[in-house]
Amino acid sequence: MKLKERIHYFMNDQKLKHKLYIIIFESDTPSGKLFDVVLIGCILASVLLVIIESLKGLPSYLTTPFVVMEYLFTAFFTFEYLTRIYCSPRPKKYIFSFFGIVDLLATLPLYIGLIFPGARYLLIIRAFRLIRVFRVFKLFNFLNEGERLLTALRESSKKIAVFFLFVVILVTSIGTLMYMIEGTLPNSQFNNIPNSIYWAIVTMTTVGYGDITPVTGLGKFLSACVMLIGYTIYRHCVRLHDEGLQTEKRQRMSELPSVRA
Repeated sequence: MKLKERIHYFMNDQKLKHKLYIIIFESDTPSGKLFDVVLIGCILASVLLVIIESLKGLPSYLTTPFVVMEYLFTAFFTFEYLTRIYCSPRPKKYIFSFFGIVDLLATLPLYIGLIFPGARYLLIIRAFRLIRVFRVFKLFNFLNEGERLLTALRESSKKIAVFFLFVVILVTSIGTLMYMIEGTLPNSQFNNIPNSIYWAIVTMTTVGYGDITPVTGLGKFLSACVMLIGYTIYRHCVRLHDEGLQTEKRQRMSELPSVRA
């Protein structure tokens, strides 16, 4: 069989595509669940690697292992992205979907960093891929779908838990962005990503200790945006709590006739 024929056969191997689709896109099978858990572990490790690498004074012997691991993670995510396109029934729909765009952006920073070194810290965008974790947890949270609805308090706590993950991702991303803006300045207080994340948390929660402050115009503008986002998040959390109380009250009222009977 010629090489061209082999490529044609591989690109049209529906049986292989179906197997890969079950593993990569489905989470209700053992293989699919295992793949998602491994993927989440790799995402966490790669994000942690970028954060640790930004710390000053790391031993020089860690430089090579960190670079190798970074390339390995990028190679894995690139292969995974291409495999998703290969086995997807509708590749274009996946490519332009939210997860498709995030998966692509998770692979690009390292390649762009070969030309623009500072861009490699945008690898932190891989944290957004952790949203997939809820597809795995869904298997455990909704086993008793036939039973009556959860109480309003539990429903609110789940919403808050999801919202909390988004906030963690947001402060990590904003901290990394501020590190890219202010970190290159002499004697900058934003000398590593953990310090910048700390600033993002303090600013977003409107605590405002003032021990770390930006000095550039762009940094100050970002600070103002983070403060406004913090107020919005606070109001949203209060609204979630109020909605939970109202739902619980309506549920109790609807059960009163059956109790009297």
